[in-house]
Amino acid sequence: MTNQTIANFLTLPILTTLDLTGKDIRDVETRRLAAALHHNTVFTKLDLTSNHLRELGAQYLADALQHNTTLTTLNLWANQIGDAGTQCLADALQHNTTLIILNLRSNYIQEAGARCLANTLQHNTTLASLNLQYNKIGDAGALFLADGLQHNATLTTLDLASNDIGEVGAQSLSNALDHNTSLITLNLERNRIGDVGAQSLSNALQYNTTLTTLDLTSNNIGKVGAESFGNALQRNTILTSLNLQYDGIGDAGTQGLADELQHNKTLTTLILTSNDIGEDGAQSLSNALQHNTTLSKLCLTNNKIGDVGVQYLADALQHNTSAKIKLLDLKLILYCDENGCLTFLVFGKVDDGGFKN
Repeated sequence: MTNQTIANFLTLPILTTLDLTGKDIRDVETRRLAAALHHNTVFTKLDLTSNHLRELGAQYLADALQHNTTLTTLNLWANQIGDAGTQCLADALQHNTTLIILNLRSNYIQEAGARCLANTLQHNTTLASLNLQYNKIGDAGALFLADGLQHNATLTTLDLASNDIGEVGAQSLSNALDHNTSLITLNLERNRIGDVGAQSLSNALQYNTTLTTLDLTSNNIGKVGAESFGNALQRNTILTSLNLQYDGIGDAGTQGLADELQHNKTLTTLILTSNDIGEDGAQSLSNALQHNTTLSKLCLTNNKIGDVGVQYLADALQHNTSAKIKLLDLKLILYCDENGCLTFLVFGKVDDGGFKN
């Protein structure tokens, strides 16, 4: 595909989306594309995933963003814009008033790039979603972003998965959650916040009134971290989805969560996949499920609850006719019909009002 062909696409009066994923357009070709964007008034989505774009390509796009008034989504996943390219985009976004979604996943962005984006968050009033997965912003970058979040009122989704963020970075983000009133989804999957970082975040959740989805997959929060989230569930009335996959919480951590889950009225999704949970943990959860009336999805895949643990859960759900569980993931799916009757699919066996192997 030639650069002239790409530019011609942007002159079509009805074209609103252009996906150039993996087209190897590189920096030079991006110049013509960006020039066309200057004057385009119908284009809303541009996907340049995997195109070997570097700082120069990002600069061309940044120039376009300062003039374009229609683009709402820009996807630059898996390029190489680095900190310098990120600065170009960040500077442009301080003046742009239309871009809503920016995906910079896997772009070699480090602390300096995060700092530029943080400055932008303090001025931009339209960006709602920022994806920085698989970069290297670290604790220092998290601190900068946290400062930006404290002064931002529009960003609703922040994805920082796989960014080498530890307990210090988690503390910074927790401080931001104490003040921010717009963030709805925070993804910290595959970082290293540990139990200390988990405690910081859970403390913030006790008072935060906007965050509904938190993903802490693979952060080694352990028993202590899980217990701290149990305490948060006691006070928090906003969080609806909590993902603690691969976090080593074990039976003791599960009990800490379950004790408060009995009284929580808002959490609908709890993911505890691969957490070394056994019969005791299943029993703790079953005690919670006898009282909880809001949880609709509970994932326990790849744990060690065994037949006894499954029976605990089944008994609890049959006992609680007000339970809202629709998906219990451990090779067991449960459906609640309008009358509250329970139907179990256990290892392929279906039976109303009962449990069979």
